Amino acid sequence: MFGSQDLFVLLAIGVFFFGAKRLPELSRSLGQALSEFKKGVSSGTPDAAAPEAKPETTPPPAKDAGRDGG
Repeated sequence: MFGSQDLFVLLAIGVFFFGAKRLPELSRSLGQALSEFKKGVSSGTPDAAAPEAKPETTPPPAKDAGRDGG
């Protein structure tokens, strides 16, 4: 899929944009997010049930009684 040269270029771009100090922090948080995602997918139960969408009905605009239509 990716060769060693491709991975080296991606690492160099990451160091350029984020700096060497932030890369371990970013990769750690990405790993935690990925593991949480996999855990959520494998459990198959959502954290909170989404409320059912109800169609919004708006009342018709009120007619002005003091005005003539013409």
